[in-house]
Amino acid sequence: MDGSNMDGPSTDTGWTDVCAVDDIWPNTGVCALVEGCQVAVFRLVDDGQEQLFAIDNGDPFSDANVLSRGLVGNLGERLVVASPIYKQHFDLATGECVEDPGVSLRTWRVRVADGRVLIAA
Repeated sequence: MDGSNMDGPSTDTGWTDVCAVDDIWPNTGVCALVEGCQVAVFRLVDDGQEQLFAIDNGDPFSDANVLSRGLVGNLGERLVVASPIYKQHFDLATGECVEDPGVSLRTWRVRVADGRVLIAA
């Protein structure tokens, strides 16, 4: 797999195993509980290239934990998720809100090891 925030296996501690890569349908997201926080994990596939991203699941405009259910796509060169509530777009690489750059979500490190998705702060 190739993509942002993805590494090979490591002996580092602090990584949470959340699911198998194949448990996430291509171009969708899932929610995982990591260190007591809800994290939206997205698997994007384009022309055989896969990328994984992880951001906070909470929509700061509605205070609902729904971003893992948002629609993924791109705005220009930016890969984004659209909130299912008020439709703001969040950059998957940076967490920044496209419509309101003063608002950002936390991003999480993502990697794949032995076909499993691992998340760390």
